[in-house]
Amino acid sequence: MKKTFSLLALPVTALLLFSAASCGGDKPKTDANGNNWSKDNILVYHWRAEPDNLHPTNGKSDPRRVIMDFTQRFLLSTDLANKALRPDLVKALPTVSEDGLSYTYELRDDAKWDDGSPLAMEDILFTFKAYICPLTNDPQAKSYFEFLKSITVDPSNPMKFTTVMKERYIQNTAFSTDMVVMQRKMFDKENILANYSIEQLTDPNFAKTKHADLEKWANEFNDPKYGRDMALLSGLGAYKVTAWEEKQRIELTRKTNHWTTKIANPTIYDRSYPDKIILKIITDDNAISLELKKQVIDASTWISTAKLVELQEDAEFNKNYKSDFVDNYAYQYLGMNMKPQSANRPALFTDKKVRRAMALLTPVEDIIKTHMLGKATRMVTNVSPLKISYNKDLQPIAYNTEEAKKLLDEAGWKDSDGDNIRDKVIDGKKTQMEFELLIMSGNPTTEKIAKDISAAYYRAGVKVNYRSLEFGAFYEKVQVHEFDMYMGAWSGSFFPDDPKQIWHYSNWANKGSNYVGFGTPESDRMIDSIRVTINDSTRIGIEKRLQALIYDEQPYVFLYVPPRKIAVHKRFENADFYYDKPGLILNNLKLIEQNSGTSSKPAM
Repeated sequence: MKKTFSLLALPVTALLLFSAASCGGDKPKTDANGNNWSKDNILVYHWRAEPDNLHPTNGKSDPRRVIMDFTQRFLLSTDLANKALRPDLVKALPTVSEDGLSYTYELRDDAKWDDGSPLAMEDILFTFKAYICPLTNDPQAKSYFEFLKSITVDPSNPMKFTTVMKERYIQNTAFSTDMVVMQRKMFDKENILANYSIEQLTDPNFAKTKHADLEKWANEFNDPKYGRDMALLSGLGAYKVTAWEEKQRIELTRKTNHWTTKIANPTIYDRSYPDKIILKIITDDNAISLELKKQVIDASTWISTAKLVELQEDAEFNKNYKSDFVDNYAYQYLGMNMKPQSANRPALFTDKKVRRAMALLTPVEDIIKTHMLGKATRMVTNVSPLKISYNKDLQPIAYNTEEAKKLLDEAGWKDSDGDNIRDKVIDGKKTQMEFELLIMSGNPTTEKIAKDISAAYYRAGVKVNYRSLEFGAFYEKVQVHEFDMYMGAWSGSFFPDDPKQIWHYSNWANKGSNYVGFGTPESDRMIDSIRVTINDSTRIGIEKRLQALIYDEQPYVFLYVPPRKIAVHKRFENADFYYDKPGLILNNLKLIEQNSGTSSKPAM
C-alpha cells in the first residue's frame, strides 16, 4: 500500500463559497418531523484541496486517490470495514504457491468499460507494463513493482493469470491495491507495450537503451491531459468526472446502466447510491463551519479539531449531523534537508546533533494541547502507534531549550557577533542559523503552529521564517529538495509498512518520497530485509530496530497523529466511520426518505 502525501494540514488557498442552490437546490422547507433536510440525492463532500491530477499512474495526492475510488477500479482494494484486503476486479484473493512466489487470480466476467467492451486480459497486462515502464512518470509507484518477475496467462482460461515474483515480499499481494486498471485500447492505441515483456521493462539495463516506439508511447501517456481533460478521464468506476472548476469543486456523476447495477448482491464498494458526488473545496475554517450549519455540506473528513469541538456544542448541528473524532494511520512531521548541497541550500541540518536540537526545541505537547485541543496522539517514530510493529521503547522527545542549546554549541553553532542568532563558519563563510520553514497555505491552524515553532526556536538563537505555498508549488519544492525544513504529513493504512518509498536512500536521488535525503548503509539493509521477511515476528523485530535508527538520526521532528474529524448529514444512512482514508464510503451513503422514515430506492 503506497503512502500518499497527505493534506492533513496542507490545504490550498481559501476560495469563495457556493450558495446552497449551487449544490442541490434552495434551502428546503421544514418537514412534518421538524427537519429542513434536502431531498436531493446529491452528496456534497467537503475537501481542503483539489488533486494534483487524475492521471491513472502519475500522481500521489490524497484527493486524487479518493476520487479514483469512484471513477476507477483495482485488482484488489482495501476493505475498510474489516481492515483487510478485498478482491475488486478479481473473483477472489489470489491462490498463493507454496514457495510464496506465484499468485493466481481470475478476473470477474461482469466488468465492462464505458464503450461496452468487457475487461480483458490485455488490459491487465497493459496496466502492469504501464506502471513499470521506466519512461512512465510515476517514481512514487516504481518500488512496489520491483519484485514482479513476469505474468503468465492460463492457456485454458483467458481470464486467469499468475503474477510470478522474484522474491518473497511483504506486499506481494497488496502492492496492486492502488493500481488503477486501464483500458489498453484507450491508452495504447497502437499496442506498443505488447512488444515488450515484463522482464524487459524491469531490467535495469533496458532503461539505458533507446526504443523510439516506447518513447513515443510514453510521451503521449505522460501528457498532463490524461490527468485533467474530462473527456479522457475514463475508468471502470461507477462515476465519471462531469465538472472541474479549479480550486472550487469537482463533480462526479453516476453513470447510467453501469455494470455494477447488474450485480445481484453488490458489496458496499459496488454500490453507487448518490446521483452525484460533489467535492467542494473550502479551506477557511469559519467558512467550513458556516456551510455545515447551513447544511450545504453533507459530509466532511477535513473539519479542524477546534471547529468540530465547537460544532458539537451546537444542538442544531447535532440534530442534523453524525460526527466524531476517529483514529487513523496518518501523522504530521517536520522534515529537515540532510542533503542541501543538491539544491544549493545552506548546510544547516547535516549534523544529527542539530537535528536532535530541533526536536528538543519543538513544543509538540503544547502544540497538541493548544491547537489540537488535546485530541491528537504524540508521534514518536515513523510507524503508527496503532500498529503492532510500533516501537514502544522509544520515548517522546520532551521540549528542552537548555539541552538543545548544548547540542547546538557542541555542533559549532554559537552566537559569535551578539545578534542573538547563532552562526558558524562553513566552507570559509559565516552562516547564520536562519532558515525557511515551508508550510502549505490556507489552514490557519498550520500557520499558528508555524508561529509557535518559530518563537520556540528563537529562544535558542535559531531564526525561522515560515513561508506558505499552495499544494502544487509546495510539492514541487520538496520533490527537488529546495527547502531547509518543511511541515508535511504522510497517510497510511493497516497494511504492513514497506518503508522503501520514504526511507530508502535510493528514493532520494530518483525524486521518490525520501525528500529529506535520509539513508545509511545500515538503514538500507534493514529496509531491504523488511521487504522480504514474511515471518511477522522476525520482520517486526527489524522494523523496531529501523525505528530506533531513525529516532537516533532524527531526519524528521515527529509531531502528532491528528484525529480524523468526520461529519455526515443524517439525511444519509450507512454513515459508518473508518480508520483508513478517507474515513467514509461515500458511494454507500444512501438518502433517507424523510416523511416515511424509510430509505429511498437504491440509486443504482
